[in-house]
Amino acid sequence: MQEKLSTAAQRRAADANNNTAADHEAWLQPIPESARTRKVSGQFWIWAGANLAPINWVLGALGIHLGLGFADTVTVLVLGNLIGMLLFGCFVLLGQKTGATGMVLARAAFGRRGNYLPAAIQALLVIGWCAVNTWIILDLVMALFGTLGWVDPEAQNYGWKIAVATGIMAAQVAIAWFGYKAIAAFEKWTVPPTIVILAVMSAVAWFGMEINWSYAGPAGAILEGSERIAAMSAVMTAIGIGWGITWFTYAADYSRFVSTSVPRKKVYLASVLGQFIPVVWLGILGASLATNSGEVDPGKLIVQNFGVLALPVLLMVLHGPIATNILNIYTFSVATQALDISISRRKLNLFVGVFSLAAVVFFIFQEDFAAVLDAWLIGLVAWVAAWGGVMLVHYFWLEKRWPGDPQRLFDGVGTSRLPGINWAGVTSLLAGIFATWLFMYGLIPVMQGPIAVALGGWDLSWLAGGLTSAGVYAVLGPRAHIRYVGSKNRVAAEPEGTGNTVIPVL
Repeated sequence: MQEKLSTAAQRRAADANNNTAADHEAWLQPIPESARTRKVSGQFWIWAGANLAPINWVLGALGIHLGLGFADTVTVLVLGNLIGMLLFGCFVLLGQKTGATGMVLARAAFGRRGNYLPAAIQALLVIGWCAVNTWIILDLVMALFGTLGWVDPEAQNYGWKIAVATGIMAAQVAIAWFGYKAIAAFEKWTVPPTIVILAVMSAVAWFGMEINWSYAGPAGAILEGSERIAAMSAVMTAIGIGWGITWFTYAADYSRFVSTSVPRKKVYLASVLGQFIPVVWLGILGASLATNSGEVDPGKLIVQNFGVLALPVLLMVLHGPIATNILNIYTFSVATQALDISISRRKLNLFVGVFSLAAVVFFIFQEDFAAVLDAWLIGLVAWVAAWGGVMLVHYFWLEKRWPGDPQRLFDGVGTSRLPGINWAGVTSLLAGIFATWLFMYGLIPVMQGPIAVALGGWDLSWLAGGLTSAGVYAVLGPRAHIRYVGSKNRVAAEPEGTGNTVIPVL
């Protein structure tokens, strides 16, 4: 009987290995060199597509809405995103080097089971992002429908919004279903025409409309001194460096498909520029439009400033959230698999579509747009900045001094080449999250830390969280890391069942 069970187990393991050999994306396996691309342009199109979305001109308008002048908003956008995107490029290089996703890379810093914490947070947050990006275009669509006479633009139109969201979510799930190649092809063929349309839109706005380039703030309430700095720091957290930080956990999921023969500099620049250019461009567009209306809602911004011209623009802008959310859906699937949940990637794509749609419905009934968006973005920084601090120290210091075998990242639970729980990493992450909250000053009381309040509203959360987690891990991490990198040759002595075999649940 025991022999029959053993034979059955071996057969399932063999089937799993055959599955992963045929489809490296179905399960968490390293992407072999033979399955990678040597074209670096794909990275530019992927990240440009992910950021050519209405949410990014809303981010620019958010600065104006919160009381900043146009010059201050642009300064925050440019400098903040420059810092954030330069750091983002470091995580891109990790994916290319190892062929591993972001949450598989994190196993070295947090432990084989300890990594369940960041992987679970990432999986939950991408559901929220998918919902936010879908929800944020619904006012655009209703404005278009209203112009066409299909709906009353002054009505709530809850039924229409839910129906449109369902259709958009279905399209997003369908593209992500086919994996990286489908995502890359979609971005390659749809981003260039979208850029052309948005360039025309920008030209019409900047050269044909009354843009108040010298706008310094709302009349009679221009911010000065400490209040101005506080507002700039809050916007920096939400739409400056905070925006770049939120992409750290995604970077490796897509760069792992780039061949290691491609120069690192090219991969780095293509990814960073793909992020930086559209974010800053659309942020400035949103801020400039908002100088006249003060509106942060995308539907109102378009209708008030473009009128009939908005028709073709609105249709093209529908591309934005789809291009962004196919990344969210794909990243959800690989982050969830990092929890050792043996469900195929495609089934997980369906799950995230359902969960995200439920979140969209929730957001539809939230009326204070700016407060919801600001709270969501600032909340993300609380954990990503801390996670990024730990990961940067681990891979750009510890792994440089004491290299570990990247293949150990794919070892199963129980491996002797990774700690079960790396308390140095987990402790550093939690310390960073706490420090982030202490220095955070969001629009809602629960996200206003005591130190930020004492400083008069200065928000330095991203800096405090990142430096705290990095500092703690720099002290605690080396001892835990050295204990395991010395076991490179233990793979032959691994107990049965602790290797990188995955038995799927179909």
